[in-house]
Amino acid sequence: MLYEDETWVWRFALPRLGWWRRAQRYRLPTRPLSPSQIKREEVLKRQGWQQYHTWSRITNGVLLSVVGAVQYGTSRIFYKIVPHFDAQEFRQYIHQVMAIFGHTGKEVVMVVDRSGIHRAHKLDSTLAHYKGKFQLHMLPAHCGHHLNPIEGFWRAMKDAIGAGRCFRDLPLLYQRTRQVLMAHQERPIYAFHW
Repeated sequence: MLYEDETWVWRFALPRLGWWRRAQRYRLPTRPLSPSQIKREEVLKRQGWQQYHTWSRITNGVLLSVVGAVQYGTSRIFYKIVPHFDAQEFRQYIHQVMAIFGHTGKEVVMVVDRSGIHRAHKLDSTLAHYKGKFQLHMLPAHCGHHLNPIEGFWRAMKDAIGAGRCFRDLPLLYQRTRQVLMAHQERPIYAFHW
């Protein structure tokens, strides 16, 4: 049984705690907003977020995308560093996992969340190819992170990779990420509590 999830690793150190002046805090409106005002506020928020939410961050060398799964009962991590998250990359990841576990003769069950890449129709042919050997099991909708133990590993991994440091360029971040993931295979940096 494998628990799978995706994460991003940033080149720049993210602060754990922060502060700001009292005047800079976001103020909640004390009077009710009209539907048109709510719609306008949502449009402004989306426009402000759009510059940070585009995939150009990857081409600018700001982040790495990692797909990984932890094996139940052990702390082995099976990972792949990908350019971005989509169904095609997830299909290739499934093939990579089956290349490792396919010869065992046992069915591989991968527990995933309900994100779009796990429910995409592009996966149908891959799942049909591995019918009886591989199965995707979806977590319940709106469940917490406590049901997927790899979430704790991502937190420990990010602390080990870039706790308070920035990387000059993406190849250095890639090298450090691989070092941490390979070191985890030899001596686990995170103990899974089932």
